[in-house]
Amino acid sequence: MKELKSKMGTDIGRAKILLEQGALVAIPTETVYGLAANAFDPEAALRIFEAKRRPSFDPLIVHTHSLEKAAEFLKEIPSEARQLAEAFWPGPLTLLLPKNAKIPDVVTSGLPAVAVRIPRHPLSLQLLEQLDFPLAAPSANPFGYISPTTATHVADQLGDQVPYILDGGPCEVGVESTIIGFEGSKTIVYRLGGMGIEDLAPYCTDIELMPHSSSNPQAPGQLKSHYAPRIPVLIGNLTEMLRKYPKEEVAVLSFRDFYPEVRHITLSPSGDLNEAAQNLFKALRELDKMPVRRILAERVPDYGLGRAINDRLSRAAAS
Repeated sequence: MKELKSKMGTDIGRAKILLEQGALVAIPTETVYGLAANAFDPEAALRIFEAKRRPSFDPLIVHTHSLEKAAEFLKEIPSEARQLAEAFWPGPLTLLLPKNAKIPDVVTSGLPAVAVRIPRHPLSLQLLEQLDFPLAAPSANPFGYISPTTATHVADQLGDQVPYILDGGPCEVGVESTIIGFEGSKTIVYRLGGMGIEDLAPYCTDIELMPHSSSNPQAPGQLKSHYAPRIPVLIGNLTEMLRKYPKEEVAVLSFRDFYPEVRHITLSPSGDLNEAAQNLFKALRELDKMPVRRILAERVPDYGLGRAINDRLSRAAAS
């Protein structure tokens, strides 16, 4: 425990030195914790893939601290992208934009565009301002497993492989960023996330949702099966499913209702989608530790952050 605590803290200077040496550092964002490395260093970026056991065809998100810094590694920033960046950065919005040669191909899995955002977390912003390079930083979890929303989650999953975890407390949003790109007049949503489509609507006239992929994602976070606990997840009407399965073999993940007759976790007793999103990954972790054979879950209202919650549930349930 003493060794684990020594690897967690708020020492930005220590994190900076490690990153400059090509090492990995876990960083907090408002969405989830990220596993960060120098985005300009292909060897450092490869360490992310190795630590997460992430397939090389799944690109990484690059984090920076200002639109001006982002412009240094992008070929261009279209007017619609600049407008969104000025409206929502720092925040849970990632833009897919053409990269220049400063971003190595390993970061983008050979694709010509890079996913970039400015995180809304004071510790990570301070760190990024002190670095001469941006950070490639997907979620700090083993590939395909539940994303971490606390420093302890990172330590539990990747502690042996991360020299230092910058501890910024629990994540404010709790689900990954929304990823969008542009094709002509269309705004393409590659991943639903912490920025609601309703928030984008005033800035985007033609919004299209990109389906999930199994092997050739065009952006990070597109894989169909992802964010999954080890115990199988089934989604449907909880009352009907509880009639079907023995109560001692299941645990329930509900939106706002309580199910005292079985092991259960309620995401938000008040029906608050923001609270539900904050609690989602933590709840899935706790359920995954229970002595049950199945996790029974229900969808939440499908608007705002509810869309991202339902997306994560669907992918947790995908075989």
